[in-house]
Amino acid sequence: MKGVILAGGKGTRLYPLTKVTNKHLLPVGREPMIFNPIKQLVSASITEILVVTSTEHMGDVVNLLGSGKSFGVDFTYKVQEEAQGIAHALLLAEDFAKGERVVVVLGDNIAVKSIKPYVDSFRRQEKGARTLLKEVSKPTEFGIAALDEEKIVSVEEKPGNPKSNYAVIGYYMYDEKVFDLIRQQKPSERGEFEITDVLNEYIKRSELEYDILPGDWTDAGTFESLSVANEILNQCQNEIL
Repeated sequence: MKGVILAGGKGTRLYPLTKVTNKHLLPVGREPMIFNPIKQLVSASITEILVVTSTEHMGDVVNLLGSGKSFGVDFTYKVQEEAQGIAHALLLAEDFAKGERVVVVLGDNIAVKSIKPYVDSFRRQEKGARTLLKEVSKPTEFGIAALDEEKIVSVEEKPGNPKSNYAVIGYYMYDEKVFDLIRQQKPSERGEFEITDVLNEYIKRSELEYDILPGDWTDAGTFESLSVANEILNQCQNEIL
């Protein structure tokens, strides 16, 4: 099983902090933001990791992370030349995956509880995909899962009338079918290949499982959430529990 960290995008909501650097290199707690996703994958015993980032920031990301030796992992790097959505960025990982399953983490996701138990569940899962959910106070700002007693029945991106308060957060696990499913998608109204569309394809096949992540979590893509991320990681001294 291999890991993928998606760390592209322009970080416009954090401008001017992101005028000269990638948002995933901004400090959160005592370390750069991207260290938390790396530590999450390491905690789940994933040591082959692809980092996808933008053309203008690739040099800075490589200078920071290097080969991966300091983390006990091997890094591979890919450039996403155009920001066309999460699913488009993930498609760049196909050659890296080489038919293996992948655990995908968005580079601005910050959490203190390890994803290891859920990755282990995915290892035992016969096929399909798995994602993590978190109850949020502003569901109109996230991709939201509609749930029945045991399954996710649909995922809707930033719904006007949310069917639950459970957001699909930036931890995804996919089998080898994911790349074919991405190629079958069409761009959304905003011109991006949406990861929610991919999840909904797995739902149609009855192949999407989920877990609810305990403990503190935030994405750090706005000034408000970046402040929350700093509070979270300062309290635990940047350690994954």
